[in-house]
Amino acid sequence: MLRILAAKDAGRLLSRRAARMTEAEATVRPILEAVRKRGDKALIEYARHFDKLDRRSVAVPQPELDAAAARLSPAFRKAVRTSERNVRAYAKLQLPQPKKAQPAPGLQLSQMVRPLDSVAAYIPAGRYPLPSTVIMTVVPATVAGVPNIMVCTPRPVDEIFGTAALLKATRVFQMGGAHAIAAFAYGTRTVPRADRIVGPGNIYVAAAKKLLAGEVGIDFVAGPTEILIIANIANPSWIAADMLAQAEHDTDASAILLTTSRSLAEALPAEIERQLETLPTAATARAAINRNSAVILVDSDAQAVELSNRFAPEHLSIHDPSLLAGIRHAGSVFVGPYSTEAAGDYASGPNHVLPTSGAARLRGGLSAADYVKVISVQQLNRKALAALTPAVTTLARAEGLEAHARSAEIRNA
Repeated sequence: MLRILAAKDAGRLLSRRAARMTEAEATVRPILEAVRKRGDKALIEYARHFDKLDRRSVAVPQPELDAAAARLSPAFRKAVRTSERNVRAYAKLQLPQPKKAQPAPGLQLSQMVRPLDSVAAYIPAGRYPLPSTVIMTVVPATVAGVPNIMVCTPRPVDEIFGTAALLKATRVFQMGGAHAIAAFAYGTRTVPRADRIVGPGNIYVAAAKKLLAGEVGIDFVAGPTEILIIANIANPSWIAADMLAQAEHDTDASAILLTTSRSLAEALPAEIERQLETLPTAATARAAINRNSAVILVDSDAQAVELSNRFAPEHLSIHDPSLLAGIRHAGSVFVGPYSTEAAGDYASGPNHVLPTSGAARLRGGLSAADYVKVISVQQLNRKALAALTPAVTTLARAEGLEAHARSAEIRNA
């Protein structure tokens, strides 16, 4: 049953339980090292064991992808195209643009934007295969102009293979878990090395990404999914549906309502129980509701916003648009009663690959900007360098770097 807590008692819930990351890292370390040392041989062994691979290679042939796309229903194909259109439009909005400036005569400054050479998208296919994540990871990469867009998934699912084909992913691999992350990080004879790995996964995928960050670029280390809702006047059935939509992902998921309304708080547990009776994913959702979720009664909207910023939720739903100005930390914000989080998961446009476990204090969700490099360019003429030389030489000599100072002075001799 959903708990009702006072704000003063919410500290433990809002602080989150520590992820089992240390244990997961110990588990994946030998897997990463085996793939680094033995390449495809180790990769195939792990894929056969963990992913039940029954083909000779993890590489999926293009005809198999095209056949999967052909089996997709017209309704599914239409849904993919609807989602693709909106995700593409939002990704274009996010993409950094080339710019120029001239802060002083003869000093030309600019930035150029260049795509990464190769990216890899991890697509979960365990309890719930996620073709929507193919859209969220591949479309921004195409907007950014990445020439080599790779996709991996641990089991052959028509909706995942077919969506990858529809979106023209460059290559698809049937592999998952830590061994897939290692293959993209180190490269094997079959799997090209990626510049960046993106996409969600279980704790072992997260642990592998954490350990290999630096060897390869990553988006972020993700933990269990979460939603925080701030609402005072709302339909309890809508709030319950939104909380269950998050809770059905995983038994470690959390769904929290912050409200000043005791009547709403008291109506919600019974409404959640009513909806659980007919929910096919009730076993998972009920565990998440009982373990990690609650209604928190707050004294004011200001207190709700303060608690929300402290939590830095992956998904934040606010029914009152006036609260948006006070929000500082959130992965993605859904404003108004009709902005259900499910719309963002699938089709409204902003990315659903989002920071969890408080990482929203540091960054937003996956963006087209994650697929490019912004490279600075500077060009000085003789007069511009002469004007800057006093500052350059003074700072260089203050640091004890005489050759730096002389490299500027010699041009003014």
